[in-house]
Amino acid sequence: MKKIMMMAVAAFMATVSASAQFEKGTWSLQPYVGGVISSVTNAGSFDLDDGVELKKKMRVGCIIGGEAEYQFAEKFSVAAGVNYTTQGCGWEDIDYFDGGAKIKIKNQSDILGYIKIPIVANYYIFKGFAVKAGVQFGFLVSSTFYAHGETNYDVLGDGVNRKVDLYGTIDMKDQYKKFDFSIPVGVSYQFKVPITIDARYQIGLTKVNKESFVGVKDSKNSVFTLTVGYKFAL
Repeated sequence: MKKIMMMAVAAFMATVSASAQFEKGTWSLQPYVGGVISSVTNAGSFDLDDGVELKKKMRVGCIIGGEAEYQFAEKFSVAAGVNYTTQGCGWEDIDYFDGGAKIKIKNQSDILGYIKIPIVANYYIFKGFAVKAGVQFGFLVSSTFYAHGETNYDVLGDGVNRKVDLYGTIDMKDQYKKFDFSIPVGVSYQFKVPITIDARYQIGLTKVNKESFVGVKDSKNSVFTLTVGYKFAL
C-alpha cells in the first residue's frame, strides 16, 4: 500500500511539474482570476488645509476575465481577451484635531473599476514559459472615493465627547477619463495540468484624471496583476 501511494504521489508531481504547450495552428481559451496591486502616478503626498500630510500608498484589488490564444508557431502566439479590474490608489490613515475633537480617518481609497481588452503577443522561451507584451484598452465603469472616520465629538451637546463612526463614499466618475490605454508586459508559465500563472505590469500611457484636483496632476495608472487560469483547447 505504501509503495502504491508513493507511486501515485510521484505521478502527480510529475504531472504538475511538467509543462504543456498547445500545438501550432490551434486555439485555446483561458478563464482566470487573480489579484491586483495598483497606484496612480503623480498623486503623491500633499498637505490638507489644516497642515495634515496625506500620504499615498498602493491599493489591492481583484481581476476576473478570460482570453483566447492562437498558436501561430511553436514559440509564438497571440492572445486577446476581456477582463474586469478594480484598481486605483490608497491613502495612509491620519489623525488630527479639529477644535476639541480628535478625528481619525482610515481606509481611504480611490477605487477605479475598468473593463479592459488586452491584446498580447507571447514568445515561448522554453516549453510552457512565455514572455509577453502588447496593448490594452480600458473603459472606466466606476470610480468612487471611500473613507472611514472616527471622532470623539460631543454629539449630544452635554459636554461629553463620545466616539462616532463616520463612513463616506463619493462618486468620482466625473473626475476621471472614460478611456485608458496601457502597455502590458509580463511572463507566464503553463503547467501540464493545464494551470497557467501569469504576471503582468501595465504601463499607463494616458491621463487618468480630467482636471487637476487634490494634488493630482497628469496622473497615469500603474498596475501589477497576478492571475491563475485554466487553459483548454477549442
